[in-house]
Amino acid sequence: MNETALLYNYLVIGGVLFALGLIGFVVRRNMIVMFLCAEMMLQGVSVSLVAWSRFHDDWGGQMLVLFMIAIAAAEAGIGLALILMLFHQSGSLDMAFWQDLREGDQQAIVDKEVPEVDERDRAWPQLTPAGIQPEVDPDEQLHRSKI
Repeated sequence: MNETALLYNYLVIGGVLFALGLIGFVVRRNMIVMFLCAEMMLQGVSVSLVAWSRFHDDWGGQMLVLFMIAIAAAEAGIGLALILMLFHQSGSLDMAFWQDLREGDQQAIVDKEVPEVDERDRAWPQLTPAGIQPEVDPDEQLHRSKI
């Protein structure tokens, strides 16, 4: 495979990674998914830089990618710590719940109204406690014995 075809293949992969990350970042409202999509966009750019660096026989793009990976690792640690702190305060990872983080003189940008969550309406599944046999309908037990 010649160098130009290899460059095109790498650029297509980098472009696909960047496009998937951009679509995920714009579409999703979960903060962790948005953070991971931003990292995917960064990796798409990294693949493209390495491809161009190899095509031009220069180490500059590959060295830049190493620095980008180091900075992304530090950013990931700080970003996840901030996300966990905000989740601890608000109890949600939805971006709409974090409207109170804006400047004091800024108007709230409301994309969708945040629905009120009523804890009484939630029905959480319950497991049978250990050692207790669950109740079985006699008709269902008769039907199982025939099969």
